[in-house]
Amino acid sequence: MISLHEGKGSKVRKPPERVFVLRLSLVGCQPPIWRRLQVRESMWLSRLHDSIQVAFEWFDYQTHAFNLDDLRFGNPLRRDDLTIEDDRDVTLADLNLEHRERFTYGYHFGEGWQIDIKVEKSGPVEKKRVYPICTGGERAGPPEDCGGVEAFHDMLTCSKEPDTDLGREWLEWLGPDYEPAVCDVAKINRALRKLGR
Repeated sequence: MISLHEGKGSKVRKPPERVFVLRLSLVGCQPPIWRRLQVRESMWLSRLHDSIQVAFEWFDYQTHAFNLDDLRFGNPLRRDDLTIEDDRDVTLADLNLEHRERFTYGYHFGEGWQIDIKVEKSGPVEKKRVYPICTGGERAGPPEDCGGVEAFHDMLTCSKEPDTDLGREWLEWLGPDYEPAVCDVAKINRALRKLGR
């Protein structure tokens, strides 16, 4: 005899979506430059790239790649010695971040920037909270196209000497709004909110 409940299938509950807390630290910068982002696990890796660009006030002029062990995701590339998969095809959930302590993000290969991404913790999505969100950070991001870590440190040193030719040149290039000691979290979050639109 067939039960009335047979054939209806079981209702498997999908686990609730998680949020990851990521600490992004620019490698080689002294004093340290970092940001803390909260992101949904359903976020596309390409959107994390967009969020990193916003968090450090860069403009996505250069190539980028996320590095996870021997996997690379970013601007797609296939050569004999290097394969970079498209980061538009991968979500954070696909990366198994709950079992990963860290991964890296490279921006502008060569004389560019390396960001160490530490997975600090995960938790539930908070209702009415908009993700991604920046919850902390220190110092302004290096200006786009300033030449990498060594050139950035030289720029900071020279800009403290406004009476020298190099100091004046850097200060003119930077403009009056660049404050290296300031991380404007509210400004970052306003820009992050626009990503969702």
